[in-house]
This record gives sequence, C-alpha cells and structure tokens, in this order.
Amino acid sequence: MAKRTRIIEGTWNCTSCDTRAILARHRSCPHCNNPREETGKESEFDFGEVDAVSGKSLREGVTDAKALSAAAAGADWFCDYCGASNRGDTPICRNCRAKRSATSRALAEEPDEPIGAPHPPPAPFAARGSGRKWLYVGLGLLACFGTCMYWGSRTHGVTGQVTTTEWTRTVHRETFQRVTREGWRNELSSTLPRMPVNGMGEVAGVENIRNCFPRQRGTRQVADGTERVCKTKTRQVKCGTTEKCKRKKMGNGYMKEVCEDVPKYCSKRYEDCDTRTRYRSEPVFDLSCTYDTYAWKEVDRRVESGRDSAPRWPELRPGSLDRLLREEKYAVRIDYEDSGAKEHVYEPKSESEFLSWKRGQSVPLQVNNFGSVNILAGNAVR
Repeated sequence: MAKRTRIIEGTWNCTSCDTRAILARHRSCPHCNNPREETGKESEFDFGEVDAVSGKSLREGVTDAKALSAAAAGADWFCDYCGASNRGDTPICRNCRAKRSATSRALAEEPDEPIGAPHPPPAPFAARGSGRKWLYVGLGLLACFGTCMYWGSRTHGVTGQVTTTEWTRTVHRETFQRVTREGWRNELSSTLPRMPVNGMGEVAGVENIRNCFPRQRGTRQVADGTERVCKTKTRQVKCGTTEKCKRKKMGNGYMKEVCEDVPKYCSKRYEDCDTRTRYRSEPVFDLSCTYDTYAWKEVDRRVESGRDSAPRWPELRPGSLDRLLREEKYAVRIDYEDSGAKEHVYEPKSESEFLSWKRGQSVPLQVNNFGSVNILAGNAVR
C-alpha cells in the first residue's frame, strides 16, 4: 500500500522572555533575539497532539521550501562557545562564527515509532491526581487495618477468681421396640430380628412385608427426536482499510510522519447452529412396601444438675430390652477485672478436669485488646 510522508514542524519556548510556541525554523527568539540553546529545555520541541486511532499528527504538514531544507539538514548541533543551535549541515556557528568541533553536542534522532502506536496525550493533572488519591486512600485503609489487628492481638495478664462450678448430667433410656417402616421392594429381604443383650448385639430385622404398590421413585431422560440449537457468536472480518501513521523526530525541531492504509477489521455476528438430540423426562415407578422392623426409641430421661459439688448420675434403671445413653456438660465461671467487671466461662471436657476447679480459686488469665480470654496453665494456654 502507498505510503504518504509529511514533515511536521515543532515549536519551542524561549526561556529569556517566555515567548511560547516559536516555530522550529526560528533559531533565535523573534521577540528578544535570544538564540535557541540546549539548556533550559529550549530544544525540547512540542509537536502537538495526534489522533488516538490513526496516530496521525493533528498539525498541518510543512510545505515551505526553506523549512523542508532545514528539516533535511540533519540533527542540530550546539556551539561549544556560545551554546547556540545550528543546522546539521553547517560547519560554522551562525551566532559567534566558531567552527564546529568534534566535541560539539548534537540533538539525537529518535527511532521510528511502530505504525498505529502514537504517543498518548498526557493525562490531565486532575485525572492523575484522582488515581493517586484513591491509591493513598487504599494504602491508608490497609495501614489502619494492620494497625487495628496489631493492637487487637496485643495481650496482657489479669488474675481472675472462680465464682462457681456448674454441672449437668442427663441419662436417656431407649428401648428396642417394634416399628413400621416403608421401603423399596427390591431392597427388602426378610430377616429375623435379634433382641439386644445388655443394650448391645441387636439386629433390626425385616418381617411381614406387605401392602406393596407402585410409586414414583424418580425420573429418567428419554430421547424424543432432535432439535436445532443456535448460538449467536462474533468474528473479525475485513471491512476496508484505515490509516495508521508512525513518526520520527529528526533532532532539529522537525518530525517525519509516514502514513499508510492498513486492513481494518470489524466484528460480525453470526449464528452457530447444531442439531442435537432432544430429551424428555419420564417418571420411573417401583414397588413400595410396608414392613415391620425394630428400632431404638427414647422412652424416658432423667436430668440432674448442681453447683460447687461433685457431679453424679441420675438414677434410671433399664429393662431387658433397654439401653442407657449418658451426656454431661461442665462449666466454670471466672470473674475478673479489666476496665470493669467481666466474666469468662470455661467448659472442662471431663469429670476429672472439672473436679480440679474449686470455688474461690485464683486463675491467671491472658486477655487481648479484642476481649478474647485464655487461661494460663504453666507455659500453656487453654
């Protein structure tokens, strides 16, 4: 594809009189006659904005013959004696007539930018400040969270006192008795029951299977023809051309721009269809039957509790087909002072541990700033 070349002229700002946007063709300020130098950023040229899509400069290209000649002269060089800028193809300083030496500095030419990759315009100060503000907010919240967690995990020691010990014991009496159940016929097999001895060794058994009738047990998927299923998708297709440009700064206040037409692609929607098997749900029936079996059922319970005393089990006598189930719960209440009167309830796991606690006993505690309490036992906590 044909390439189109333009020369774009940059502008500079005079640091002596603050005249701005001076065309690069002027090597001295038109207002104060100050020669353009390398110092003070006078040789940092502004080439204006570019189109965000094509990368093409929004400035008009240079058509003046003298300006085109200056652009083709090569990178500017700066006099060692007076610092003035000079055309790259002149050996003598235009300002003080000194000869160009091997040590004379020159502006560097920049490498070509890739087609379609223009320099983005600088972000507005407000936008940059806004992003920075939210960064600072996030960092601040993170710092506050870290500080809060550190403060909350700090611990200090206090001494508590046992005010009371409490216990509750429950005995459940269950009996192995005949019950009626329902089940699927193919899962039932007649089995004689066996009664428990001392609450163990029982077999529930299955007896007197009866009253069997069809009942829905579930569903199954059955093929029911075919159906056409379509999904809307998108793909990239060529839809003409678009202009893309690349630029190269020439080191003398001019920029070379090369533009060409490249393929343009657009998103096109299309239907992706497929023929699939269609299914329907059908009920599945099976025989459901009533049968007799045996199961443990609670028929009685006894509860006993106390404070500051040794725990004991309630009296409950089992029958020949009974069993006893026991459960126990213990609590030790500890009062302590920590910015006011507070209470910590500790639950021992066994009778022996519960009996080691006595009313009036002093207890060393470890409390953190969030209010979590641990009991110190030697070098360990519980």
